Amino acid sequence: MKLGFGIVGTGNIARAHALAIQGIEGAKLVACCDTVPARASRFAADHGATAYSDLESFLRHPGLDVVTVSTPSGSHLEPAVAGARAGKHLIVEKPLEITLERCDRIIDAVESAGVRCAGIFPMRFYPGPRNAKTVVSEGRLGRPVLGDAYVKWHRSQEYYDGSGWRGTWKLDGGGALMNQAIHCVDLLQWLMGPVVSVQALCGTLGHERIEVEDAAVAAISFASGAIGVMEASTAAWPGFPTRVELSGTAGSLVLVDKDLTTLALAEPRAGDEALLSPPPKPAGATSNYNDPTAIDVTGHLEQFRDLCRSVEERREPILNAREARKSVAIITAIYASARDGGKVAVS
Repeated sequence: MKLGFGIVGTGNIARAHALAIQGIEGAKLVACCDTVPARASRFAADHGATAYSDLESFLRHPGLDVVTVSTPSGSHLEPAVAGARAGKHLIVEKPLEITLERCDRIIDAVESAGVRCAGIFPMRFYPGPRNAKTVVSEGRLGRPVLGDAYVKWHRSQEYYDGSGWRGTWKLDGGGALMNQAIHCVDLLQWLMGPVVSVQALCGTLGHERIEVEDAAVAAISFASGAIGVMEASTAAWPGFPTRVELSGTAGSLVLVDKDLTTLALAEPRAGDEALLSPPPKPAGATSNYNDPTAIDVTGHLEQFRDLCRSVEERREPILNAREARKSVAIITAIYASARDGGKVAVS
């Protein structure tokens, strides 16, 4: 099946979208749109597409089948809804949107139009997390006890100062949790099951001139009865790989970045070693724990492929809009707890 793609928003992450499209047989980037015409023109020239600065004109581009939304987080709603109403399938960068009300408006538009929509969480599409999911789904960790995630990254003051939207509630929707740690929030709930409540503290400790948190800690209660911790920061020098740790009555596992590095099971099986990721990459290898421009597009590529298959097979994408909403529900509950105090239910 041949599909024409268009990208709305031509900032940093748009390059990952373009590379993912380039890697799919039968897919072609045909158009891009940005509110800054010169930026759209540069991106179009780099990737062989037609540039637009007007969304309605962009959506009328001949051969446009799929719209990918890579605008600032708090401006995903408008192009996503317009794209769905125009009959275009959607790929929306994380977070789906920055409030549940805005997420639900995207979901309603998608379901009313009968189009497919994928919410981007590429970490789920790497072998390490997928192998971890298999272990958990088979019940090999026993009864879930603890599920913890740690995102201790560093972002310079210039990272925030150099952008008109980062660090703002209106367009970033939050700080270390909503922008950076949301990938691990998604992994944690995917592996451990639904989160029912949170209790949290947030602070702005390492940066100036931002409205949002650069440090957060939350205690988490899961529907299974397990408990856990979420820690996130963009003020932790020099920045470290993410960690997701799961412990149960019959086993434990650890994910470091995208790699399944530890698998300890009370009842091991032949072949368990093959579930572990290859040895860590050498220092300086591609990672974004201290460089937001160093993006490995492998996960994006696999997720874009799944969207293409979902269109052809007339099924929901593996990670659809309703699934992408879950991490936003958890993070907004954490913010409510930090603001008002006490335990907050996740809706």
